[in-house]
Amino acid sequence: MNRSVLLTACILLLINLGCGHQDGQHQRGNATNLYVILNVSVLPMTDKDTLLSNVNVVIRDHRIESINGPIPDSATRIDGTNKWLLPGFIDMHVHGFADINFGTPYPTQGATFFVDDQDVMTLYLANGVTTIFDLNARAENFAQRNAIQKGRIIGPRMALAALINGGDGDGRIANNPEDGRQSVRMAKAEGYEFIKVYSQLDEETFLAIVDEANRQHMKVVGHIPNSFIGKTQKAFVPGFNLVAHAEEFAKQSKTYGDDDIQSFVSMAKASGTWLCPTLITIKRIRDQTQSLDSIRHLQGFELIHPLMQDKWINANKFNDGSNNQDTRHLAELMDFNNRLVKAFYQANIPLVTGTDAGCSGVVWGYALHDELVLLVQAGLSPKDALKSSTILPAKWLGIDHLIGTIEPGKFADLVLLNSNPMEDIHHTRNIYGVFANGQWLPQSMLKQMTDTVRTHHQKMGDRRKTVQMN
Repeated sequence: MNRSVLLTACILLLINLGCGHQDGQHQRGNATNLYVILNVSVLPMTDKDTLLSNVNVVIRDHRIESINGPIPDSATRIDGTNKWLLPGFIDMHVHGFADINFGTPYPTQGATFFVDDQDVMTLYLANGVTTIFDLNARAENFAQRNAIQKGRIIGPRMALAALINGGDGDGRIANNPEDGRQSVRMAKAEGYEFIKVYSQLDEETFLAIVDEANRQHMKVVGHIPNSFIGKTQKAFVPGFNLVAHAEEFAKQSKTYGDDDIQSFVSMAKASGTWLCPTLITIKRIRDQTQSLDSIRHLQGFELIHPLMQDKWINANKFNDGSNNQDTRHLAELMDFNNRLVKAFYQANIPLVTGTDAGCSGVVWGYALHDELVLLVQAGLSPKDALKSSTILPAKWLGIDHLIGTIEPGKFADLVLLNSNPMEDIHHTRNIYGVFANGQWLPQSMLKQMTDTVRTHHQKMGDRRKTVQMN
């Protein structure tokens, strides 16, 4: 099979990343498939990036049909006056919550604790996140994606990466180049679109994985393995496409100095490697070393699964035994990350938003807005922060011809805001409604969905109390 055929096959796979049916069949929720948003301000996120004021946007059968074109008489009308329309947000680093299998890593043996997948996906949709990239996906995540695609639940599009690590842990382990190459080939055969490399890989195996992924036309994202400390430049080869955390560079620096940062900029620039900073992760970890109240008061905390709530509060590895030295170190790391992000931004190295959602204190969906705020505080303009969560992730994923901008023909993955995020990036939270693959979810429906999640979790808590009493 030649390269063009392989690329076409990959694109066809990505077209079907969730968000319900592409063929106009019935979906859970409002089945209307023709809408017009009237008199709305549009932030298209295109190359021209010209603000469109007081325009009408027609959406038909999951796609944007026209901007200021004819308005069909039968269209459901949405008043966009004094509102702002932009592409749906993309979180480029999540760890999805799915059915839990206690005691065995093998999904074929059946889950011992089942998760309501709609509850999981509601957190994303309530925050305007219409595409996610899972960086340690497993069989259950394929099942979630299939359920979204078949319209059984409403959820974001899902891109899935297979994680490959070294050492002697669980999962895909590769400790020599041939095992690394075979792990890539197996992941491709299993249906994964991307490869994630992890910290314990040795130098030769890492390079073999990147090379084989290139041969299989799979992009590589992940950590800079510890084996490259002292020789960081050797890791930055063409095909190492995205570093998953800003602190991965900190691990490669002895001093956290600006000279090291400029060296890292040069390496990434030369290899064409992008950065997903996940600034919110280290901030949340720092906060937990000081007090668990930082967890209890998180927006959306009551909407995450009770088992995860319990883990974050009662088995918190960041809070347990922490001291002032830990907190000071994390504060230094946050400062390094901010300076690194600013330097990458000034060097025009593309940055994409990611949260590491699922890490303790990082709430699915909600953390995306925290990350946008931190990117602006690090030096990005609000417009470029928004691009880092829309068009740039779509380009990296290879689906920018489908999503990421507001243009006729694109899928209608959209967020309608009550306030202008270009004036204040905090306004991304002020959501009037969301389009998920052309399905309109007004704030009233999103509230119903989150209320349902809250009710489910309350019932779980009541059942646990009953069991404990008996």
